Amino acid sequence: MNRLSFIRQQFTPSRINIYFSILCFFSPPVLGSVVSFVFNGGGLWSVLLIALKRRRFNVDRAMMALTIAICAYCASNVLASLVNHAIVTDARHLVPLITFLFFPISYSTWSITQKTTLVRIIVVASMAACFGALLLAVYQQYRLGIRAEGGAGNAIVFAEVLCLAVVTCVAAALSGIERYRIALICAALGGTIAIIYSGTRIVWLALLITGIAVLLINQQKLRGRNAVRVLLLLAAIAATIAVFGSQTIAGRVAFLHSDWDALTHGDHTTALGSRVALWDIGLKAFREMPFFGHGVGATRLLIKQGFQDQFGMDEGFNHFHNGFLTALVQAGILGAVTLAAIFVVAARNAARVLRDSADPVERFGATMIVALVITYLTAGMTGILIGHDILDSVFMIFLVSGTYLACGRQAALVEDQALPPLVERQALPPAVESLAPPPVVQ
Repeated sequence: MNRLSFIRQQFTPSRINIYFSILCFFSPPVLGSVVSFVFNGGGLWSVLLIALKRRRFNVDRAMMALTIAICAYCASNVLASLVNHAIVTDARHLVPLITFLFFPISYSTWSITQKTTLVRIIVVASMAACFGALLLAVYQQYRLGIRAEGGAGNAIVFAEVLCLAVVTCVAAALSGIERYRIALICAALGGTIAIIYSGTRIVWLALLITGIAVLLINQQKLRGRNAVRVLLLLAAIAATIAVFGSQTIAGRVAFLHSDWDALTHGDHTTALGSRVALWDIGLKAFREMPFFGHGVGATRLLIKQGFQDQFGMDEGFNHFHNGFLTALVQAGILGAVTLAAIFVVAARNAARVLRDSADPVERFGATMIVALVITYLTAGMTGILIGHDILDSVFMIFLVSGTYLACGRQAALVEDQALPPLVERQALPPAVESLAPPPVVQ
């Protein structure tokens, strides 16, 4: 094999998809905004491939329902800017919506990967992300003396995306699709410790709720010996958290109690007080423009003006620390309803698969969607739901891959249709090759 052939083999469409998928699931907690460049760059590349007719749209019912909901949400934001005659000034704030509009395009390109191969990539990359996040969290906690924020540069964002990686490892271990269960549990435990070191209380709650949901989804496999093992595992996790995280947990609970005492005396300068003030300002702004909102570009000015007028404070935020309140202010009732529709459609797709399918890969994809919905909705109650580059990219990554695994069908690869099955198998790297099924001789 000459060098040119070797290089071409390393950059076949299937291999590019594999490298892309590894980066998408490994980078969010460890490399931060790298995931935004990777996902959006992949979306732009997919647009080019479709324009050149080297990819075809992979259209199915679940994908179309989500595409309609996403487009409706994006349209509501554009409409809000048009109604407020601010489409020019809001243009830079509307650009991030492109990440959401990549959904059907990325879905069509990502679905050329065989489902079993994609599952293995997701699991291995999530496991590596948990271990990497733990190393960063320990260094930041004990060496730098700060709340763990990983590569995200923000403790809340770090904890939220890491929560998804942890739950992915737990789901893979419980579902039986991955044989390295001990490594997965260790990774999930390490990721949990990193989340505790982040000090993000709302994500602690999200992790608890999502973990219970995953246990309920896999309850049929948790009987007899498996039930005993799970109980022992939960006891071990609780003991580990008590040893490594008790001081952090106690400190954050004490801060919450202190903030609450200050708030009862009218002090809005604390973290809790600022959130309550933001909610008050947001509700007032929503009542002023309930149907179409103020536009996405007005948020910072509304918050700054609200703090000055209502609380005599000079504070600046770019969101209201509640995802749906932010949507109500920016795009009115229409924006909040269309945003909710994305979560409703995604949850409905997952519920249908969990009810009707016994296929472990499909159920794993549905579990990813359930974890995504619970984590984002819970964390979005007191923080950002969408509107952050890392969170938006991770949201689309899990939505695209979860929907494909749960409900989708594999797309035909135009340029590789004439290649023999052996070539496709040789294109798999060793990390994922063991999961790929043997080629089918036609």
